Amino acid sequence: MRWLDMPPVWLGLFLVLGWTQSRILPMGLDLSGGWFDLLSGILVGGGVILVALAASEMRRQKTTIIPHKEADRLVQSGIFSRTRNPIYLGDTMVLLGLLLYWDAILALVLVPVFVWVIERRFVIPEENRLRRKFRADFARYCQKTRRWL
Repeated sequence: MRWLDMPPVWLGLFLVLGWTQSRILPMGLDLSGGWFDLLSGILVGGGVILVALAASEMRRQKTTIIPHKEADRLVQSGIFSRTRNPIYLGDTMVLLGLLLYWDAILALVLVPVFVWVIERRFVIPEENRLRRKFRADFARYCQKTRRWL
């Protein structure tokens, strides 16, 4: 059952909630076309790119991408020099972009809830493991690189 407690599963759940809101309780707002389609496309595309860059860098550094596993290395290069959590940031961008695309205005409240869940379930426990394993290196990394943006 531990495989259910994975970020993609949480993202999928929040996406289903947002899509359901847009279908069952539409707000009558039509944000489609023009700027909103461009914005949602940039958010979804940018999120996918962030996830791909992070996964590629983790693979290059030969460390795990699985959140519940112990990291072999502290990855600070590539996209990780800009944000400590590019995958979670990418997931958040995908969620926001698709909610905008679906005109799921009421579901926009899910974005900060998703960030809160991801931070509590994954980010903080991961950072605690990294802090114990890499001590001073992780402390320096935290000083120079923000958790999100």
